[in-house]
Amino acid sequence: MIKRAAAAAVGGALAVGAVPVVLGAMGFTGAGIAASSIAAKMMSAAAIANGGGVAPGSLVAILQSVGAAGLSTSSNILLASAGSTFGALLGGSKKVPPGGPKAEGDQPGENASQGEAPKPPLRSEKPEK
Repeated sequence: MIKRAAAAAVGGALAVGAVPVVLGAMGFTGAGIAASSIAAKMMSAAAIANGGGVAPGSLVAILQSVGAAGLSTSSNILLASAGSTFGALLGGSKKVPPGGPKAEGDQPGENASQGEAPKPPLRSEKPEK
């Protein structure tokens, strides 16, 4: 249980901390969109699609706003919640061997049914001479 709680805390912190880093690496900076970056290519494509300007509320406009000003408190809370949930799911997962978990007494030859009995081989209806 402690492992899952720790994974949830790490997941939430990573989610909130990674957004500014990733946006900055893409070129959405506080000073504007960096030249020759992914953000610049996205802005160019958005401007061409909209006849020369970037539409308010578009993905490029939202990402530039977040890159310049950061996320709001409510957005950080939602992002942290999603990251915590994802971290808890990953932190609580256990590897299960192929075929599912095995319990005691479930080994072959130990009072465990092995399924159907093997069928006899098919034989031709004509007797051999």
